[in-house]
Amino acid sequence: MARARIHCFIFGRVQGVSYRAYTQREATQLGLSGWVRNGPDGRVELAAEGEEETLKQFILWCHQGPPAANVTAVDTQWEADTGTYRTFDIRC
Repeated sequence: MARARIHCFIFGRVQGVSYRAYTQREATQLGLSGWVRNGPDGRVELAAEGEEETLKQFILWCHQGPPAANVTAVDTQWEADTGTYRTFDIRC
C-alpha cells in the first residue's frame, strides 16, 4: 500500500465543539500520525500521514466531525509522505 500525507482545512462550526480532540482520537484509532490545530480565522487545520486508503477514510470522517460540529467544507491537499510524525498531536 502507498503511504501519503494530507493537509486539510476544515470550515464551518469546528471550533469550540471538541473537533481537535475527536480528530486526535479518530486519527490515533486509524493508526495515522500528524497534528491538528485551530486556525485564527475559525478553521481547523490538520496534517496526517499514513496509508492512502486510511487517509481517505479519515477525510470522510473530517467531513462529519464530532456531534456538535457543522462542517461546511474540507479543503484537502495530497502530498508525499515525509515520515516526520510518530504520533497524532493537538497543537496550539
